[in-house]
Amino acid sequence: MTTTRFTVRFRRKREGRTNYKKRLALLKSRKPRLVIRKTNTQMILQIAQYQPDGDRIIATVQSKELAKNGWKHSFKNLPAAYLAGMLIAKKAKAHKIEGAILDMGLTTPLKGTKIFAALRGAVDAGLQVPVSDSIFPTEERLKGEHISSFLDKHKTITQDFEKIKKEIKG
Repeated sequence: MTTTRFTVRFRRKREGRTNYKKRLALLKSRKPRLVIRKTNTQMILQIAQYQPDGDRIIATVQSKELAKNGWKHSFKNLPAAYLAGMLIAKKAKAHKIEGAILDMGLTTPLKGTKIFAALRGAVDAGLQVPVSDSIFPTEERLKGEHISSFLDKHKTITQDFEKIKKEIKG
């Protein structure tokens, strides 16, 4: 009777939810991670620190929290992602975190996307993240001016954006 040996891969790798090679590279930096995830309805941003028994979440922001600051528009567009990035940087500074490294999971990095809009918000609010400026969306897209082509709400989005941006900066 012959026996065959086989190995079972980690469950999250089998499910296609974690790239362990990429995760190990991020953890070797020994810096906190700025985790940015996009859902169908909002953006979720977290500052995570590695611990041997599991990652510790230091600060978290969901773009739906912008409603507390007066945001009346979609929580999944570029301006909302940018403002959520500013909020996470503000919370990170409250926990004395000055810098982080970007962790965008299995998302394909495409120039000018919501992930990079959120990252731009965090960088503009003072969080030190190693990144090239060429990947960020344009200023017009961050303010929501690209939405004006099919919405009459353009002026209110831009006004709300500027008002909340000033409120977050303090």
